[in-house]
Amino acid sequence: MKTLVIAEAGVNHNGDVALAKQLVAVAADAGADFVKFQTFIAENIVSQSAPKADYQKGTTDPAESQQEMIRKLELTREDHLELIGECRKLGIGFFSTAFDRDSINLLETLGALDFVKIPSGELTNLPYLRYLTRHGKPVLLSTGMATLGEVEAAIEVIEKVGTSREQITVLHCTTEYPTPMDEVNLNAMVNMGKAFGVSVGYSDHTPGIEVPIAAVALGATVIEKHFTLDRSLPGPDHRASLEPEELKAMVSAIRNIEKAMGDAVKRPGPSELKNKPIARKSLVAACPIQAGEPFTEANLMAKRPGTGISPMRWDEVIGRKAPRDFAPDELIEL
Repeated sequence: MKTLVIAEAGVNHNGDVALAKQLVAVAADAGADFVKFQTFIAENIVSQSAPKADYQKGTTDPAESQQEMIRKLELTREDHLELIGECRKLGIGFFSTAFDRDSINLLETLGALDFVKIPSGELTNLPYLRYLTRHGKPVLLSTGMATLGEVEAAIEVIEKVGTSREQITVLHCTTEYPTPMDEVNLNAMVNMGKAFGVSVGYSDHTPGIEVPIAAVALGATVIEKHFTLDRSLPGPDHRASLEPEELKAMVSAIRNIEKAMGDAVKRPGPSELKNKPIARKSLVAACPIQAGEPFTEANLMAKRPGTGISPMRWDEVIGRKAPRDFAPDELIEL
C-alpha cells in the first residue's frame, strides 16, 4: 500500500510567497504527494499575552510576542491562489491546515479541503473539531501532547458530527522541535491503531529521516515531515526541518520500504529461485558405495548442489539399498 507523504512547508516560507513557491518546487522534486502549508489569522488563534514556546524563543526575536511572530507568517487569499496554481503546474497536491473558522472558510471557498488536518493544538478544541469536520471529509488527526483518552474523546466528537472511523487517520506526534529520540514512542502509533480501529500515520519532528522510515515499516499510512530550503534561515521551524536533499532521500527510502514490505506470504522471490540449487544441498555418497549396499549414516552426507535428493529425506533413505554403484560425491538416486 502506498504511503501518503506530506511535505510540511508549514510557515517555513517566512511570509514570502516567492519562498513558498520554491518550497512547492522542492516538495514536487522530492516526490512527495502533497506540500502542506498553514492557514491562519493571528488574532483569531493567539492572544496578545500568549508566550512563545522555548524552541520559538531560540529561533526568533525573543522580544516579540507569539502573536507578533505568527502574524508575519500569514498567507493571504492571493498567496493561496498562487500556491494552488504552482502546485497544479508542478503536479503535486496542495494542502493546508486551517487553524481558525475564517481560515477553514477560506480554504473551502478555494476548493482546497478535499481532506482536513486537525493540528495537535486543536485536538481539545470542541467547537473547532465540530466546525472543521462538519462536511464528513477524510480527517488527519494529529495527537501531539495528547493522552489516549484525549484522542478517544476527539475521535468521538468527529464521529458524532458525521465522519466514520474509516475516514479518520490518527497521526502519532510529539510536539517538540526537534523531538528527542527517547520521546518518539512509535509503539504508541501502533497501539492507537489497535485501540481505536483506525488507520495510523506519523507526523515527525525528529532530526533526520530514520524515524518516519521506521514508522512506515510499522504500518504508517501517512507521513508528514517539515522541510525547509535552508535550516539556517530565521523562523520558528527551520532548525527542526529537513533540507531538500534530505527530503528527497526520505521519500525515496519510504518508497523502497513500501516495496520491501511485500504481501506477507512467505515464498521464494523470483530473483532467488536461481540460487536455490546452488545454495541448498543434496544427498551424496561420502565414500564408494556398491550396488545392493545399504545407505547408512557413514556412507551418506549432504553437499551442494541442491539438484538431487533433499537431505530432509534422510530418514527415508537410510536403510534403503543402493540401486547401483556410486562414486564419492556422486548424487544419490533411489
